[in-house]
Amino acid sequence: MAIKIASFFKFIIAIIFVFAFCTASAQSLQKYTYEIGFKSDNDAYLATKQDRYYTNGIFIYMRKALQTKSKQDTSTFVKKIWSISAGQKMFTARSGKTAFIENVDRPITAYLYGSTALQWHFKTETFLKTEIQIGTIGPNALGKQTQEFIHTAFNFYKINGWQYQLNNALGVNLVVDYQRLFYRSQNKKSDWAIPFQLRIGNTFSGGSAGVLFRTGNINPFYHSYATESTVSVATLNHKIKAQEFYLYAKPVVNLVLYDATIQGDMFKNYEKEVVYQPIPWVFSQEIGASYSKNRIAFNVSYIFKTREIKSKAISHKYGSFSMLYRFN
Repeated sequence: MAIKIASFFKFIIAIIFVFAFCTASAQSLQKYTYEIGFKSDNDAYLATKQDRYYTNGIFIYMRKALQTKSKQDTSTFVKKIWSISAGQKMFTARSGKTAFIENVDRPITAYLYGSTALQWHFKTETFLKTEIQIGTIGPNALGKQTQEFIHTAFNFYKINGWQYQLNNALGVNLVVDYQRLFYRSQNKKSDWAIPFQLRIGNTFSGGSAGVLFRTGNINPFYHSYATESTVSVATLNHKIKAQEFYLYAKPVVNLVLYDATIQGDMFKNYEKEVVYQPIPWVFSQEIGASYSKNRIAFNVSYIFKTREIKSKAISHKYGSFSMLYRFN
């Protein structure tokens, strides 16, 4: 069944390329104020027969472009976007059918959260986003129920190991993203940007820095899938292309100061829990493709991460697919 899911993932990739090339001649620039979408992460998408560590993620979004003051509109400011989202990340040991506690090489838990965010975009193609997340790990995050549903629906093997999951722990987290354009080629077909992220909270604390490279039919970062900024209340300028289709690579270095999905509740010490210490420095590489035109947008990507835990756990990789729909 994992092979079938991987085949579906490859089918989605093919659809994106077909959309990109078959609609290249139909250029009609429209603006939309609202956007809804979802994102799905899963290691089964890669058909590697693995089901471990960060094994599944599901997220839903709603974004709205906000009106801005006239003084801001005539300065370096371009747009402001408000969003709400909800999501669940699921983490397991090396196997989804772990029978013995000594085989738990990565703490088993899920992270269920809701969030709200504001993002600001500037003509210099600088991007700033602040997000507040409120969520929980442990049984209240419904990881066991979600994995049981997925494995039953797709006729996967019977899961085991959730009896060893982390206890409940409520978390409040602030996430700040900042990105700035570094270089764009003269033909406007490729560019480089430098993204940063800061995480402060009792679930996740740390930061990251990386490089984002895009090549293809790209839009400025203040109106691009890359920065979640394709909604707008202002009239779109001549620099905005009706269709955006590009390939990208995003290597990132992560500093992990605290991760409750690995270390458990920051404020309590449960002797019966299987917890570990995180590796402070983790490297990740994301390679993908994005397509956006009028109301619809797609993204597919492959993500690789080096070892995250001071245990027998190894490196990890998974696939990701997202889709957005815009409207007024």
